[in-house]
Amino acid sequence: MNEHRPPSDEAGPLEDRLDPHERQGMLDGRIVVADWAGGIAEERAEVPSVRIGQRWWTTLWLIPIAAVGLVVAIAIAREVRHYDWMRSFIERYPGTSSDYVPDVTDGFPWWLRWQHLFNLMFMMFIIRAGLQILADHPRLYVSSGCKPGTEWLRMRGPVPPDRRDPRNPAAAWTAKDDAVALPRWLGLPGFRHSIGLARWWHFGFDLLWLVNGAVFFVLLFSTGQWERLVPRSLAVFPNAASTAVQYLSLEFPVDRGFTAYNGLQILAYFLTVFVAAPLALVTGLLQAPAVAAKLRTGHGALNRQIARSIHFGVLVWMVVFIAMHTLMVFTTGAVRNLNHITFGTDTESYWALAIAASVMTVVAILWLRASPFTIAHPRVVQRAGARMVGWIAALMEWGHPTATYRERDISPFLWPNGHMPDSERYRRLRDAGWDGFSLRIEGLVETPTDLSLADIQALPKHEQITQHYCIQGWSGIAKWGGASMSDILDLVQPLPEARWVVFYSFGEGPETPGTGLYYDCHRIEHMRHEQSILAYEMNGEPLLEIHGAPLRLRNELELGFKQVKWVQAIELVASFDHLGAGQGGYNEDQEFFGYRVPI
Repeated sequence: MNEHRPPSDEAGPLEDRLDPHERQGMLDGRIVVADWAGGIAEERAEVPSVRIGQRWWTTLWLIPIAAVGLVVAIAIAREVRHYDWMRSFIERYPGTSSDYVPDVTDGFPWWLRWQHLFNLMFMMFIIRAGLQILADHPRLYVSSGCKPGTEWLRMRGPVPPDRRDPRNPAAAWTAKDDAVALPRWLGLPGFRHSIGLARWWHFGFDLLWLVNGAVFFVLLFSTGQWERLVPRSLAVFPNAASTAVQYLSLEFPVDRGFTAYNGLQILAYFLTVFVAAPLALVTGLLQAPAVAAKLRTGHGALNRQIARSIHFGVLVWMVVFIAMHTLMVFTTGAVRNLNHITFGTDTESYWALAIAASVMTVVAILWLRASPFTIAHPRVVQRAGARMVGWIAALMEWGHPTATYRERDISPFLWPNGHMPDSERYRRLRDAGWDGFSLRIEGLVETPTDLSLADIQALPKHEQITQHYCIQGWSGIAKWGGASMSDILDLVQPLPEARWVVFYSFGEGPETPGTGLYYDCHRIEHMRHEQSILAYEMNGEPLLEIHGAPLRLRNELELGFKQVKWVQAIELVASFDHLGAGQGGYNEDQEFFGYRVPI
């Protein structure tokens, strides 16, 4: 252990080697997509495919299957309506009846109509940004380990078999390689590996949607409007079946939607409002490392990949519901239905049609301008998102990570990621088996020091089997061995004003080769957690180069990009405003991530 730094061919403060500019294709604050993320090619997503057994099927098959199924269903419905038993069934269960659902006589109140509009706006951004987040790891799994080939849905081809060996880092297929782009009219913002910006849109409008939903629930149950949506008799099921037959036969049931929904509407609204919406919230939270670290859901029936798959299923449900809802509005009396939701009256004024057309024009403009605005003003999106949801991230960081797993839960594959170090110094140390490596620890400490790898290994060894949650969506469980960050801090004795611990990597960002080191900042309180370690082993073996040798950080409250790999130095600071572009880390500076990411 040395208190004086040995000579280095890369002498000088490491903070001077951070990139202070917004270089990720930035030009006067605007993203140049061709230069984004190191000039990553805009590889477009494929139409999703689903694995059935060992064979993959494109979801495009759903189009002819649905078309043929609809034609057959219409033919059967029209035929059975000629039979006396079906006539009797429809007469007994007409679809809408005050026998099983009471009439709501006060129409659609103003608050419901406005919340309907807000919900439309919020869902538009949530769905688009959600698809962009999915595109950053365009595969869905059931297993928590995300081993290539085990996915059940994918939006690109298989991972090349010759690029899966973690012992061949030069050929590794990284999670960033796996990301795909979406059309900018669909994804938000649409270009490849833009998950940092997509998350601000998604989480920001999630919060607005949740607030809108909470107000909706309060007003719904404090008025009689809840009686529209909540079935109170099993008679809703035969009435729903009757309604379906009537719609499919193209002889529509009597529309009494202003006062009472039919059985099919009640079930659809009930499932959407009271099942799908809460499920979206719960499965979203289950994807958070802070939640998994507290509830031990990194493995098992509530693991992140099951939650992610269900979350996607909710998205599909919402899209189908919106499409069917819109179709029925226009096929069962557009003018009258629009009067219901625009004026709250059972009238047929064409002003409602004009207002609806104006609103949809505004929606279309917002839809088309969202991606260009994000490209033109990415830092505005980042700052606005941080102000909206940063306090939620701060609350989630208060959790104390305790979850550990069993040896048999360890994932057989952990996706590699990051830009591998390629400096001469790193190669020389690696080839020498890390002989001569020295970890610098400096800044606001009483005892600046340097630790060799042997010094670090001589500290009390901590082992933990914990989950790794990447911001892109994949996850895995590994056994980590290393020195407690608390022990390391005790060696250097932080000064009272030290609030942040900065980890500097040997690796650089792909955007600024030769000038911008990768770094990230962590709250000093987090570094006192017993599960915050500086790991030198993974699964009982020395860290492989692809996974961060010689040292990598583990902070189980945060997402994977903050688990800095290839650590060469640590600095304690009062603020990170002077580091890089002042956002708290390389990805925060250049790809507009948040510096607090417990979800």
